[in-house]
Amino acid sequence: MNKLITHRDSGCARAMAWAIAGLAFALSGQARAAAADYPNKPIRLIVPSAPGGGTDIIARIVAQGLSDAWGQTVVVDNRGGAGGIAGVTVAAKASAPDGYTLLLGSNGHLSFAPAVNRNLPYDPQKDLAPVSLVASQPFVVAVHVGLPVNSIKELIALAKSRPGTITYGSGGSGTASHLGTELLMLTAGFSMLHVPYKGTGPGMFALMSGELQFLMAGLSTVLPQSKIGKVRALAVSGATRSRVAPDLPTVAEAGVPGYEFVVWYGMVVPGGTPRAIVMKLNAEIAKVLKSPATSERFATAGLEPISNTPEAFAAQIKQEISRWQKVVKAANIHVE
Repeated sequence: MNKLITHRDSGCARAMAWAIAGLAFALSGQARAAAADYPNKPIRLIVPSAPGGGTDIIARIVAQGLSDAWGQTVVVDNRGGAGGIAGVTVAAKASAPDGYTLLLGSNGHLSFAPAVNRNLPYDPQKDLAPVSLVASQPFVVAVHVGLPVNSIKELIALAKSRPGTITYGSGGSGTASHLGTELLMLTAGFSMLHVPYKGTGPGMFALMSGELQFLMAGLSTVLPQSKIGKVRALAVSGATRSRVAPDLPTVAEAGVPGYEFVVWYGMVVPGGTPRAIVMKLNAEIAKVLKSPATSERFATAGLEPISNTPEAFAAQIKQEISRWQKVVKAANIHVE
């Protein structure tokens, strides 16, 4: 009797295994078919910021490239608010992970926010699937023209002689301009007083007026004002000099070895999007980024086109969350 039960159980197990394998094969076939037909209707590209900013500019360039390649409209959907968290949440919680909802996010949304925000309504490593990096941009270290420094070394020396009295601005607590400056202070061993603003635009106006003495912001924000003498640019934050401003040294070259900070932008989709569609998106985005027209438009905005694999992008997000958690802890930064 026991042998009979065992035999029947074994048969049931084999039948179940074949059923599961058949279902998996059918689903994989459906996914391949969906990817082959993709896209067959308009695509929504969510931008977690207001129109006109850096993320929006990049999104519209890439959206146009994808539209031209596929003959389908890619609609840019600006969802600003809560430092971009609102827009990212819309994408992360999308009801249909089918490739027709995309998100162009930045390290601000995908690695800074998880490090500084204890109540983030999404998990970038679970709720979103990386597709590819798209662009990177170094920041520029700028000071008010009345501050008696002309180099990073002079800035650090002055700040060390006046601990916590030089004011630095940011686009808000937990933003790129905030964390990039905190990383600089931790690396070089000096302190300044943080004054957050609602965006780097207002921060730049405060720097020009003398309300602030220091600000880190994007090339496209700082260089126009630096060229007309409204602010003084000291260095770029990336590992290499910018082709847009080749005369500016890197912060590392200027006296802080090991310092590197860039803002990057990348395409992600809701978690659960079929692998075949993710790879199709990845391949087409790489083609768009290699086009001379895209390179020219990116260069005008101080951006570098950059692409990678979904796996490499996922590893980068994971590594950066860990890195910024350490910076946030050391600097005692919290954003609710």
